[in-house]
Amino acid sequence: MYGGTCINIGCIPTKTLIHAAETGQDYSTAMAERDSVTSKLRTKNYNMLANADTVDVYTAKASFVSNKVIKLSSETEEKELTSEIIIINTGAISNVLPIPGLKESKHVYDSTEIQTVKEQPKRLGIIGGGNIGLEFGGLYAKLGSQVTVFDTTSRILMREEEDVAELATQYLEEEGISFELESQIANVKNQGEEVVITTQRGDYTFDAVLYATGRKPNTADLGLENTDIKVNDRGAIQVDEFKQTSVKNVFAVGDVNGGLQFTYVSLDDYRIVMSYLVGDKSYSEKVRKNIPNTTFINPPLSRVGIDEATAKEKGLHYKANQLLVANMPRGHVNNDLRGIYKVVVDADTDLILGATLFAAEAQETINIITMAMDNKVPYTYLRDQIFTHPTMAENLNDVFNI
Repeated sequence: MYGGTCINIGCIPTKTLIHAAETGQDYSTAMAERDSVTSKLRTKNYNMLANADTVDVYTAKASFVSNKVIKLSSETEEKELTSEIIIINTGAISNVLPIPGLKESKHVYDSTEIQTVKEQPKRLGIIGGGNIGLEFGGLYAKLGSQVTVFDTTSRILMREEEDVAELATQYLEEEGISFELESQIANVKNQGEEVVITTQRGDYTFDAVLYATGRKPNTADLGLENTDIKVNDRGAIQVDEFKQTSVKNVFAVGDVNGGLQFTYVSLDDYRIVMSYLVGDKSYSEKVRKNIPNTTFINPPLSRVGIDEATAKEKGLHYKANQLLVANMPRGHVNNDLRGIYKVVVDADTDLILGATLFAAEAQETINIITMAMDNKVPYTYLRDQIFTHPTMAENLNDVFNI
């Protein structure tokens, strides 16, 4: 797992699979490509550490003996290490809902386990309609599986505005995904080699089931009870603005501290710790700026800042605009007219409050808006900027023409 969740079981392997599916590869070829990319990056990360004169690498299970003492346990030996500075970066693990039969049934997987399944399931049930569930749903549908997504909510993407969620539902259904919303799952069980999900509407039968019901901080086996490190009621390690725990010079970065579960946030946590340890302590959680995010469905859905619904709830004096991809030149060039750009700006200062980009290349274009927001660039700059043509980015000219 050198390189962490992202490189081994998260962003990189799953996006490799998505790209392979979108380029027409079959299941076995896509899985082989995933394994190749993951292995290459894992080896690169290991060697980057192991070949450094100032680094010792231990492949072992680590747990705290006391505040500054760590016990390492491997198959062949145990060893204790003492350090004044310790950084905990153990990530997150899948959250398991207390659904009867979920953990006991065969062919039921979390998002890590399903990446090792050798034979493609013809029928895949997915419990959970969040980012992970939708990304895997789109991936398997593209590969040709019959996919059904179960969720307790009345619509998918509850954090997005309703019109965006409706478009996403439409596009995912066009890919062949079925949605069973407002579903209360009574139990999961096996019927021979099949998996049966029982809801208030009846039984649904699959070859495999993925549960994608969120992730929680990976703290259970760290021996924190032997220390003065505090955790909250969700099991996340409590940290201050510099990611320092309740023990001086012991830090917790990434998913384990209960913050946003993004690789790039974990990386930024490192910048905060470095600022504290060897810098001038000028960078901390308090001064961290806007954090964009993308759900890698097709097309990708990217967000930064707030949307119009939130601006309205807060009573802000704002202006908003939207632009359908059907009105974008590059959309016609791509022969893909799906999606929409939506932006919100402060009517008094002209600063950008937020944007939702649901379109091809949104995961790239959103970074332009994030940089503008971070540097307090008024929306008029993007409205009047000269972009190359034909590109998706040039449509910022039009959507910011408010």
